[in-house]
Amino acid sequence: MEIKTQYFGSIPCSEDEIIHFPEGLFGFTEFKDYVPLSFQDNSDALISLQSIDDYRVSFILMNPFQLYSEYAPALSKEDSNFLKASYDEENISYYVICIIHDQMEESTVNLKAPIAVNTDTREAKQIILDNPLYKFRHPIKDFIRRGK
Repeated sequence: MEIKTQYFGSIPCSEDEIIHFPEGLFGFTEFKDYVPLSFQDNSDALISLQSIDDYRVSFILMNPFQLYSEYAPALSKEDSNFLKASYDEENISYYVICIIHDQMEESTVNLKAPIAVNTDTREAKQIILDNPLYKFRHPIKDFIRRGK
């Protein structure tokens, strides 16, 4: 199939590439299917999570471990069951939503509510972590300054 995207124009997309969110994303529950599009070849550092139903719905995601190496998300038992996580969560990948502003120092990442993706089934869920260290709006500049 071919989909229209916000950042890449019209592109071919196969069913195997689609990530399915049975519950949608917070505030976007009507959109269930997305395709991840890397801004750089062979890198998941920065991704456009593009809705296949509406080209205007796209989220900028980052690999949180490249930004903050000490990030340690943990699935609740309920979320683990929902995503069919392996015993050690080896089949789960995490991404955080970024809010990009014209001034990069005003841009933020959401470490409190990452997206967890089962890499085997391509089922995903946005979860809320029960860790007071993680906030909904962490300034990206704080991680760059720290070099983490």
